[in-house]
Amino acid sequence: MLEWRQRHALFGILLYVFSTVFVINLMVKEPEDKMWNAMFWVVQLFVCVNAVAKSFLQESRGRLLYFYSLVHPRYFIAAKLIYNVLLMTLFSVVTLVCCILFLGNPLTHGLYFLGVVLLGGISLSLLFTMLAAIAAQASQNAALMAIMGFPLIMPILMLLNNISQSAFAPVVQPGLAGMFLLLGGMDVLVIALALILFPFLWKE
Repeated sequence: MLEWRQRHALFGILLYVFSTVFVINLMVKEPEDKMWNAMFWVVQLFVCVNAVAKSFLQESRGRLLYFYSLVHPRYFIAAKLIYNVLLMTLFSVVTLVCCILFLGNPLTHGLYFLGVVLLGGISLSLLFTMLAAIAAQASQNAALMAIMGFPLIMPILMLLNNISQSAFAPVVQPGLAGMFLLLGGMDVLVIALALILFPFLWKE
């Protein structure tokens, strides 16, 4: 309900998606497969930063204290994780549709790529929700989230890029099962860390 009251921010992110993909279209028209894939995940990264990071950084100290008096910290962080996963799932689909409309459709396995996009959106939202929760306790320092996030997000982006490459080729590349398991394991680890660490952070 609070997010919907500030829906101008959500519409701003939608405008950001459309304008970013449109500018890419003006610069490179219809890029080749690898470039299309790389640009898609870069757009996804910045969409996630804008959509998910604000969930904590926009909260005032007074409102966080009010939430602290209402619910257990684990319920609060779990609600944030679930909401941001749903939000990023929506924006992931929007980004994919925009890229197909403006940059062409080089996909050979569209449904496979859609599945990878949804999984990637979940992974990015989980990680940045945890980072935003940590940064919110450091005087709302968004720069701290960027500094912490860079070494953590690179392995996930490289993994998503490798997994999604199979959507552009008629032959499925070997080792996909292991990469999916690795991605799922990282998601479980992020959720566990958020549920364990956030109660201690919120006490501060």
